[in-house]
Amino acid sequence: MDILTYGFMQRALIAALIVGVTAPAIGIYLVQRRQALMGDGIGHVALTGVGLGFLLNQSPVWVATAVAIAGSIVMELVRWYGKTRGDLALAMLFYGGMAGGVMLMSLSDAGSNANLGTYLFGSIATVSPEDMTTIYVLAALVLAITVGLRRQLFAVCQDEEFARVTGLPVRLLNLLIAVTAAVTVTVAMRVVGLLLVSALMVIPVAAAQQISRSFAVTFSVAVAIGVAVTLTGTTTSYYVDVPSGATIVLFAIGLFVVLTALATPLAKKRARAAARPGAGCTLEVPAGRTAPDDVSVAG
Repeated sequence: MDILTYGFMQRALIAALIVGVTAPAIGIYLVQRRQALMGDGIGHVALTGVGLGFLLNQSPVWVATAVAIAGSIVMELVRWYGKTRGDLALAMLFYGGMAGGVMLMSLSDAGSNANLGTYLFGSIATVSPEDMTTIYVLAALVLAITVGLRRQLFAVCQDEEFARVTGLPVRLLNLLIAVTAAVTVTVAMRVVGLLLVSALMVIPVAAAQQISRSFAVTFSVAVAIGVAVTLTGTTTSYYVDVPSGATIVLFAIGLFVVLTALATPLAKKRARAAARPGAGCTLEVPAGRTAPDDVSVAG
């Protein structure tokens, strides 16, 4: 395969593989918490970090990581304390992050509209060796948290009150989920872009939920789907000369539609089987039951 003869495509495929694993790994917790759009909001905030990195002549990925983590902490604080006007505060944070990134990028000498586009929509072919080092480190952190603490994170996402009663540090774990999501956004932004990264967190998980019921199976299937669509989308973008981020997301949506179409008839078949007479739980009296075993009430 000629695609593997180029160094930039080798890096692109490795980065796609890593993102395909890490994005659904944290996305399953966001979906469980009904915060599917959290990655999108963090992506807006991370753009300010990208612009600040160009302005300070520092690594945009590392600066974006720091800014995204700070933004995710603010988002969690708003969720805890902003009971009445929390949505307004989050909206200003998201829009301010986007506007700040565009402004800082325009003020920097190295910034340009082309650079802005690669971070907004992804440009996997431009991943440098330095970017790969950053991706390795951050991806290892994400996987260590999402896999190593999967039981605790699942408990918090499933029922916060129950998790609190069992003695788990609920707020700390919620904060850890938010920070891990922020790190994942910066890992994936070179592959699918800040505006599309949330889709890669959510769609593989939603697709896996169509054919699986348990958390462990959903986690594994979602990661498999993430890897499949990122590698397929990257390869397709190379041969067809189309944007990698958009191609990956469209493949993910297409796979979701296919799995939904396949799962619907199966779900109806199971429902009909459960509704048939005698399909429910029945209680049988043992044939060897003797007369003295009967219970009667004397008048």
